[in-house]
Amino acid sequence: MKRASDMRVTWWGHATTTIEANGTRLLTDPVLTSRIAHLRRRRGPAPAREARRCDAVLISHLHADHLHLTSLPLVASDAALIVPRGAAKLIHADSGPEYSDRCIEVSPGNQVRIGSLEITAVTAHHDGRRLPWSSYSAQALGYRVDGSPSVWFAGDTDLYDGLEAEAGSVDVALVPVGGWGPSLGPGHLDPIRAAEAVRRVGASTAVPVHFGTFWPIGCDWIKPELFLPPGERFEAAMKQLDPEVKVKVLAPGQSIEVPV
Repeated sequence: MKRASDMRVTWWGHATTTIEANGTRLLTDPVLTSRIAHLRRRRGPAPAREARRCDAVLISHLHADHLHLTSLPLVASDAALIVPRGAAKLIHADSGPEYSDRCIEVSPGNQVRIGSLEITAVTAHHDGRRLPWSSYSAQALGYRVDGSPSVWFAGDTDLYDGLEAEAGSVDVALVPVGGWGPSLGPGHLDPIRAAEAVRRVGASTAVPVHFGTFWPIGCDWIKPELFLPPGERFEAAMKQLDPEVKVKVLAPGQSIEVPV
């Protein structure tokens, strides 16, 4: 049974999660539809209506699979939008002041309090441009959420010196282990590097994300080993690197309860 002080993390697919603790709900990088341009959701339905309920949205960077402008109107209309500094201009140009006025722009080290939770923006080593064919750019971020327990939501990142100092030590890591296509370029973590990232931030519980959800239309059978297997490969890599870390590989829509 869930205790009042426990945290619940729900993975809706890709980088979209709900972090619920102490009566406050945060929604990360919401993609609430079944399509992102040329990508389609291959596993699980679009997130349930419950996913739209939140006190704040955390946006890690401007790429369309993280700042999905089509999904913003589906989110609770009174939710704050915590975004990288510079992102509000893009949101204003696309969606108007109804959305840009709700933006709280942050850079690494900035803190925002939402309800019972303290949110700190941390560095992410990832391309911050709005690609392709856009001049908008903003530094990619991760977020550390301090409540009870504490969480590192990595967004998209590669390993970098100083990760421990900015994001750790935390109780839970929501860590990307793959991607959405048959290649994984720079600025991403694969399962082995993701395990090292979790070790660096000192998490005792890890949930792999950013895999096994979206794939380019017509490419279902191209490198299928990069679709579902990254979750299990991360679990195996984590067990080898630090068997004390509890890894929970979720299916879209599933949750994990994290006790205090």
